[in-house]
Formats: sequence, structure tokens, C-alpha cells
Amino acid sequence: MRVVFMGTPDFAVPTLQRLAEDGHDIVAVYTRAPAKAGRGMALRPSPVHALADRLGAPVLTPASLKGPEAVATFAEHRADVAVVVAYGLLLPQAILDLPGHGCLNLHGSLLPRWRGAAPIQRAVMAGDAESGVGVMRMEAGLDTGPVALEARLPISTGMTAGELHDALMPLGAGLMAEALRRLERGNLAFTPQPAEGVVYAHKITNDEARIDWSESAEAVARKVNGLAPFPGAFFEADLGKGLERVKVLRALAAAGTSAPGTLLDADATVACGSGAVRLVELRRAGKGGSASGADFLRGARLEPGARLA
Repeated sequence: MRVVFMGTPDFAVPTLQRLAEDGHDIVAVYTRAPAKAGRGMALRPSPVHALADRLGAPVLTPASLKGPEAVATFAEHRADVAVVVAYGLLLPQAILDLPGHGCLNLHGSLLPRWRGAAPIQRAVMAGDAESGVGVMRMEAGLDTGPVALEARLPISTGMTAGELHDALMPLGAGLMAEALRRLERGNLAFTPQPAEGVVYAHKITNDEARIDWSESAEAVARKVNGLAPFPGAFFEADLGKGLERVKVLRALAAAGTSAPGTLLDADATVACGSGAVRLVELRRAGKGGSASGADFLRGARLEPGARLA
């Protein structure tokens, strides 16, 4: 099939790779424009852009898809279908109407739960027992289109958003490949999303990342794991040079009680509003490497009884 692929981050890469391996004609790849990154702030292409270059596929990086020029350019691809995976730009109706079989989106949740920008992080932060991926036909509403296929994945205790993200990537690639196989055979059926159970996965804000030790141990652990590895939940502590920010990259609920924010032992167990959490992996903000909770405390010279802000 003639496929226009639209995606930007790592999450989209396995799907593009799989469709190319399956022999589809990738007539164009749409992705976000290269952005400054790294110490030298050099322009760096998106992960999808880099793969498209290796595949020899034409790459387009428009700032917007609105307007007659963008629509005319898209029409020139004569696409059978557009495949959209975490692209980052809204597709106007004029674009949605162009491919012969419409636009298919791979979404990182079990719709209608967690429509929106951050479905993977929100699922972990909410303590969901499972997540998954789905293939839906796109329409003007935000993730409101009918769903064709789903694949489910349990969220294990202590799983981070990063781990769930990495597990869903190949699952999604296989699901989209199956969707296109069925589409070619003419037997890809769509089911409207139910009206009940709609939940929105709003974009993660920096204000959410600070740990509130007065919350329950379960809530703190879910926040930590849901924000790992990015942006990373954090607390502040005096590590010898005044208050410094420390990111927590994994946490588990544990036994213990004291005033919220009190460091209880050398294994980095911290009291919460109810119960306690064990900080499994920590990293000083601005530093590259991480350490186990116990190793971090030894290096930072934090003793039981210290208060974390």
C-alpha cells in the first residue's frame, strides 16, 4: 500500500520500521522539524526523521498542516492510508479526508480511557492494572475515532512509565502491521468508542513533578514511577551545599511511619502521609548517572531522621 507515515518520537520508530519491512511503499514521512539538543545545541532530527533517512523515504517537516498549500502537498502523495503515531501536529479535516482508506492512529492506551497527550504516564500515575495500544480511524475530535484493534499489557508493581512505553512500542508496531494487512484484504472493521469511561490524559506539567510527602505511600510511588524517566519526580534536600533537587526514578510502597518526608533508614525509606516509600533509584538533578537509594544516601551523607522537602 502507498503509506504516508506521520510520527516523531522513539515510540513511533518500530511502527515505521515494521511497515517498511512488510513491503509497504512509504511515499512520505511527516515529522517535527529538527530541534536544538545536546551541549552544543546543534539541530538534531527526530528519531522518526533519522529512520526515514536510513530508509530513503522523503521527509517533510511542516510547521503546520493548515492551509491550501499543505493540503495540496499531501494530496500529491496519492496515499492509500496515512499512519499516525505520536506525530505532534493536529490534522485538519481536509488532510483526514485525503487518503483512500483514511488516517489510522496508533494510540498508547485502551480507549476511551486516557485520550490525549500523556496516556502512558497517566495510566501508571493512576495505578491502572493494565494498559495497551489501539488502532483507531482518526476524526476531528481528540482521540474520539472508532477503534479497529487493541492489544493489552498488564502494568506490574513498580513498573515505570519508561518501561511501559518500551513494552508498548513493539506491541503497537505489530498491531498496526496487522491493521494494514486486514485493510488490504478489506476486512478491517471499526467499532465506535463507548460513551462511558472517557478519561483525558492531560499533558504533564513541571508543577506536578514535586513529591508531596503528605500523600499516601501508594500515591507517591505511583507519581514517581509514572514520571520516570521524564520529567522525573523530585524532592529537595541539603546535600552539604544547601538545598539541591534530587530526582527519584523508581519507588515502592513500604512499611514505616513518622512525620511526612522523614528519612527512616539507610535503605532510603521515607515516611508519607500514610505508610512509607522506598526510593529505589535516585539521581542528583543535572547529573548523568543514577544510584540505588542506599548508595545515594551514603554518597550524599544523608542520615536517618533527615527531612526531605
